[in-house]
Amino acid sequence: MNLTNYYWYFKSAIPEHICDDISKYGKQLQEQMAFTGGYGDKKLNKKQLIDLKKKRDSDIVWMNDRWVYKEIQPYIHQANASAGWNFNWDYSESCQFTKYKKGQYYDWHCDSWDQPYIRQQGDPTHGKIRKLSVTVTLSDPKDYKGGELEFDFRNLDPDKKRNVKKCTEILPKGSLVVFPSFVWHRVCPVKSGERNSLVIWNLGYPFQ
Repeated sequence: MNLTNYYWYFKSAIPEHICDDISKYGKQLQEQMAFTGGYGDKKLNKKQLIDLKKKRDSDIVWMNDRWVYKEIQPYIHQANASAGWNFNWDYSESCQFTKYKKGQYYDWHCDSWDQPYIRQQGDPTHGKIRKLSVTVTLSDPKDYKGGELEFDFRNLDPDKKRNVKKCTEILPKGSLVVFPSFVWHRVCPVKSGERNSLVIWNLGYPFQ
């Protein structure tokens, strides 16, 4: 899919006290090691754990609180219209509060899969795909080094040169970026400190 805009950002949009409330709340909840789509939630053996760490190393907490969605969702709707995507979506998955400590990262990936969710009838995610992803910066940039969010706009086409763009627009605390879930991206290793972020995936029925 050819796009005029591969992402849409809002600088310092979420008030600092809201960012602090989300971070404080997330750090009170039970964290878990972050997985990638191929592993699910199953217990990993030593080799699988090593393989996972080559792709992703971070700690996460899941949130489903209405007050968090209320702060973020208006910007998703606005970005969807302003960027000209106009994707049909109607459901947000659980919010993922992520802590990237020194040395942690998430290598190149996209958030969408080639097949829609297969769930029980009545499940609001059944038959839907991830269409729009959002990342919110919760940390002050003075509190960490590294951990940059980068996009690759070639979509891993082997015939195209790598086209990497650092998303420096979301460095200020409270900034957020919205992008189609099929756009490839990564979080670079954190060199010092801790980077906290909030990620939400937003679903709709497959593109027609």
